[in-house]
Parts: sequence; structure tokens; C-alpha cells
Amino acid sequence: MKIWIDILTPKQLLFSEPLVEKLGKKHEILCTSRTYTEVLKLAKIRNFDLTPVGRHGGSEKSSKLETSILRMKKLIPLVTKFSPELTISFCSPEAARISFGLGIRHVAFCDSPHASAVMKLTLPFIQKLLIPWIIPKKEFAKYGIDEKDIIQYKAIDAYVTIKRKGIQKSSPFKKLGKKNILIRAAEEEAAYTSKSNKFIPIVSEIIKKYSDENIVILGRYEEQVKNLQKIVGKNALVLKMSFDGKTVLDNTDIFIGSGGTMTAESALLGVPTISYNAVPNIIEKYLVKNNLAKREADPKKIVKVIDAYFNSKKECKTRASKFLHSMEDPIARLNQVI
Repeated sequence: MKIWIDILTPKQLLFSEPLVEKLGKKHEILCTSRTYTEVLKLAKIRNFDLTPVGRHGGSEKSSKLETSILRMKKLIPLVTKFSPELTISFCSPEAARISFGLGIRHVAFCDSPHASAVMKLTLPFIQKLLIPWIIPKKEFAKYGIDEKDIIQYKAIDAYVTIKRKGIQKSSPFKKLGKKNILIRAAEEEAAYTSKSNKFIPIVSEIIKKYSDENIVILGRYEEQVKNLQKIVGKNALVLKMSFDGKTVLDNTDIFIGSGGTMTAESALLGVPTISYNAVPNIIEKYLVKNNLAKREADPKKIVKVIDAYFNSKKECKTRASKFLHSMEDPIARLNQVI
């Protein structure tokens, strides 16, 4: 069977690695993406064969619309020539529209029902949707897919992505013998987000308290990184995600995230994890409820949580390991669907 997989984000690439490895033994696979720095750099680091088509649409609605249309125009001849019998995506609007138009069956993964614009553009057009068991089916069914076509698996997506082998040439933590504090900037260009006013005050408070430690801030976009560098100066190292995050997390003493993918990965790796919950979602609520992460958005309080959390890595790892052993492989469930 020929299978087309459309991969749009770093998380989707990491999730696709074991998927391609397993399916590639029996099927011919085409993996496409778009020109989006974080994805292409990660693909190069991990030696993942990816065909970029089109580009990321940025934050403006008109730009998102135009780039999506242009991307579909470029994808159509490529997909038509490959002639897949199945599409797999993570709710890619372009993959959904093209697969529907060309009569290709489409199976999708998703753990983000809060991304309402993407859900409306994809779910009415796909045949099967695979989701984590902690998300009620009704959260997706309201967008136009029948509940009988939604299949739950007992895992969160970070269960798959953290199993990868870390690949890292160098560490961003430069001061020897110091605590390593890793901060992930919030997503600003996705349709489901609004600009967060929590982040800068949180960073400022952390720098004020822990200026002698290693503080690394991971930005997402060029403009965001430049703005953060102006604000923090030499008090923290601001970087784009140009390396494999798992190895960095393995060397992290405290992770502060927005509540998204990297927050979930950090929590399941047993790193003391704090979520400032920039994009409230069901996965983040699950992590907090099960004491795999702590939620705090108040800048003054967050440093107190860091103080209390600094020496709890062993306890966090034990708790995370227990949860990992209770989960199943979503890719095995996908095989059943195929």
C-alpha cells in the first residue's frame, strides 16, 4: 500500500518517526511538510526524509488562507503522481481537502480539540480519528465527525515522542555546576492562541531570582527570539529550537512550559515541570491532576514553586515511570485501523 503522511510541526515529526519505521516495512511512504524552520531543522538533525511543500502561514488570517491555498496547489500534482491509497495526518487542513477531493481515505491523529479552526477544516472530511483516551469523543464529534469513527488509545502523544533516541551535539547550558532552568516560549502564531501577557513577567522574575544559574529560553519564531533577546540581554540565553529537545530535557533541572507538547514530554520524562498554561487544554489538565506537572502563572509564586521543586527529580521520575507503564502504543492501534 502507498501511504502519504503530512507532517506540519516538530511534535508531528517525532510522532511520525516510529510510525514510518513500522509502516515502512510493508508499505511505500511519502512524507511531506512545509517550509517551517523548527520542523526542517529537526528533520535534518534526526535524518528524517521529508519533502517540504509550501510554507508556514504566520499569524495573520489572510496569510494563513493564501499559503494554505498555494500549498494545496503545489501538493496536488505530487500526491496525484504518488497515488496513495491512504493518507495519515495530524489534522492537516491541506491533507484533508486534497484527500477528500481525490477520494483517498484519511486517518488522522489529534489531541487538540481546542484548535477549533483546524478541527472545522479537517474532521468532516476524514474517515477515522485516533485520540488519547482522556479526551471525550464529544469534544471532536461537535466539529462534524461521527463518534463511531473516533478511536481512543490509552496514551498521550508524548508517550510516543519521548521514546526517541536523543541526538545532541552540544548543550545550551554553559555554566558548569549550576542548576539548569529551561523555559519554553508560548505559541503565538497558531489560530487557537492569543498573545500571552504572562510570559515576560514570568521570565523577568526567574532571571531576578536565578541569575547565577543556567537559564535557557526556547523561542519559536525569528521575531519572537529577537524580541526576547532585547528584553533579557545577557541574563539568559535565548535560542530557537535548533536541536533535539529530549537530550536537553534530560539535562534540565526545572522546565517551565506553556502547557503544550514540550510540557507533556518534560513531565513524562520525569523532569520537574511547571506549566504557565498559556493555552489551556485537556492534556495539560491531566498532567496537573495527576501531579506530573504543577500549574502556576503568577510570576511571584512561580519562583517559590521552583525553589520547592529543585530537588525533586528522583520523585518526579518515579511518578512518571508509573504512568508510562500504564499506557499503550498508539501506532499498534493505527495498524488495526489500517
